Amino acid sequence: MIIRILGEGQFLLEDRLLEKLNAIDNQIVAHVSKGDKAGFAKDLEGLIAAVKDHGKPLDLAEIRPSDLIIPGSDMTIEEAKIVFSGEGLIKG
Repeated sequence: MIIRILGEGQFLLEDRLLEKLNAIDNQIVAHVSKGDKAGFAKDLEGLIAAVKDHGKPLDLAEIRPSDLIIPGSDMTIEEAKIVFSGEGLIKG
């Protein structure tokens, strides 16, 4: 699976890690729905870190279609209300 982190590039991850990312995504949705800015920021950083820690960065010259796009860590909770609603970024 190819995951893009906005402003940071693309990463190749094994599909088996999707469940872990989905758990973090669900926590972010809960924080956003409660208006918990600190929890949102912490878990968004955790989601980005998980992709970087477990993924292999793709060469910047190699652009491939992304299966998932994660916003950058500078996203505000107000912006997140649009992205992290319902099932969040990761469906399922």
